[in-house]
Amino acid sequence: MGSSQKRAIQNYRSRLGKRGLARFEVLGRDADRDLIRSLARRLSEDTPEAAELRAAVSKSIAGDPPKPGGILAALRRSPMVNAELDLSRSREEGRKVDL
Repeated sequence: MGSSQKRAIQNYRSRLGKRGLARFEVLGRDADRDLIRSLARRLSEDTPEAAELRAAVSKSIAGDPPKPGGILAALRRSPMVNAELDLSRSREEGRKVDL
């Protein structure tokens, strides 16, 4: 690659940097190419819609934080909640072992 081409690339990336943008490469499925490009194009805009999209994608990827009491709630949903189970253990002496 000639020096003029390198200089052109440097100038282009410098202009992108001044706008707050960066060029990077991602790997993905070929079928998702258009989706990723349109998502990147939308996120590069400085609009309220881009901010909403950024927040929605971030929330979707990060997921909801776990809520306290999740295990207890799952146990309460169990079908065995109202079953009359006798869970008491008999107290027995262990067997005698000759050491």
